[in-house]
Amino acid sequence: HGFPKSICASVNHVVCHGIPSHKTKLQEGDIVNIDITTVLNGYYGDTSATFPVGKIPYKTQLLLRRSKKALALGIAAAHPGDSINNIGVAIQSYIEQFNYSSVRQLGGHGIGLEFHEDPFVYHFDTGSNDLILKPGMTFTIEPMINASPKWQVKIDPKDSWTIRTTDRVLSAQFEHTILITPTSHQILTKI
Repeated sequence: HGFPKSICASVNHVVCHGIPSHKTKLQEGDIVNIDITTVLNGYYGDTSATFPVGKIPYKTQLLLRRSKKALALGIAAAHPGDSINNIGVAIQSYIEQFNYSSVRQLGGHGIGLEFHEDPFVYHFDTGSNDLILKPGMTFTIEPMINASPKWQVKIDPKDSWTIRTTDRVLSAQFEHTILITPTSHQILTKI
């Protein structure tokens, strides 16, 4: 079945696909990822950002700052003629120094006339994903960064959508849709 709301709102240890509800009361110190998809002239775009709710602990501020930088490093690694695996290498090598992990069961995706297209974009070093980036490819980079070395997640069996960290640590995500250009890349979305 399709996602039951118009945006994803993922709070604290919800990694992604959080279903907004008036029953969920945000409290100071929480973090919430808002993930939206739009269609313009028949083409999909996908973006997300994680926001603090009021004043958050310094450790949580670092998670948000580092997760946003992980996205920037992943984007910086996307160039025509290079392996798509470079994106995951850049993200993983950065975040692991903080004892964080990048969720492995989920990743970015090709996007265009359809919401989910090839290629799948891993946010860790697969050691084998040697697809070469070519001008015209459009895809999302959207690392989901867990505040522990455990990258495993679980899907809520009640709604079959909500995905949480298995160890209930915080998870943050920032996402852009990018286009590979003849010489580099272009970010197509705003946060």
